[in-house]
Amino acid sequence: MTAVQTQTIHRVTHEIKRRRLEVLRVVDLTPRMRRITLGGPELAGFISLGTDDHVKLLFPQNAAETAALETLVLGAGKTEQPLPAMRDYTPRRYDLDTLELDIDFVLHGDGPAATWAEQAEPGQFLHIGGPRGSMIVPDIFDSYLLIGDETALPAIARRLESLAANRRALVIVEVENGAEQQKLESPAEVQVIWVLREGGKDHLLRTVKQLQVPAGNLYAWVATEARTSRQIRRVLLDEHGLDDQFVKAAGYWRLDDTVEQ
Repeated sequence: MTAVQTQTIHRVTHEIKRRRLEVLRVVDLTPRMRRITLGGPELAGFISLGTDDHVKLLFPQNAAETAALETLVLGAGKTEQPLPAMRDYTPRRYDLDTLELDIDFVLHGDGPAATWAEQAEPGQFLHIGGPRGSMIVPDIFDSYLLIGDETALPAIARRLESLAANRRALVIVEVENGAEQQKLESPAEVQVIWVLREGGKDHLLRTVKQLQVPAGNLYAWVATEARTSRQIRRVLLDEHGLDDQFVKAAGYWRLDDTVEQ
């Protein structure tokens, strides 16, 4: 990695490794958000350099898929093996000294990830893969605009924790109701706007349209439902005049799918 690269937004790739990890702890952060701490010797060497990295979580649905996990090679292309359901999740925290990895799950719907998280308890095991790579956004901006729903909270929280004390961040998060608000820690100066779906009074897109964009050199990051993310990106570019190269918008889920990353 060159010195120039470290001061620009860039991507690095990682070896894709499948790991079998044990459930160590299960903690409910809110009524709809559950943190599951995974760990074990296979976590050694795990790396996640980007605050919005994704790991693949593997959820076999039958005996054949469970057996295939033992020989599954991720990233190897097409295979005749039965493949388990896979979902992308952000590593909320990892500690290579204690060999622990936190994954936060939204308990919503009946998809494979939410269904597994609902019943997860210490002593069970989960296979993960990746991250495949990391998008590195160096802390070279004066201000950060972070927009998302509950599925984006792990990435938003990681970004806030990584900021320097002389930075500013405006965070807009859409959640179901007031009980879903989480405490977000950061050395930076942070303003958080919670958009509550319950009752239909608040609306994420309308809130973004009406916001006052932070001053200075700005990086904007958006992650929510795919169509909504595209709409918000257009508002940021067309109505707020942000620089396209410093606006990242991702669709973490689709309305016609279960709400899982």
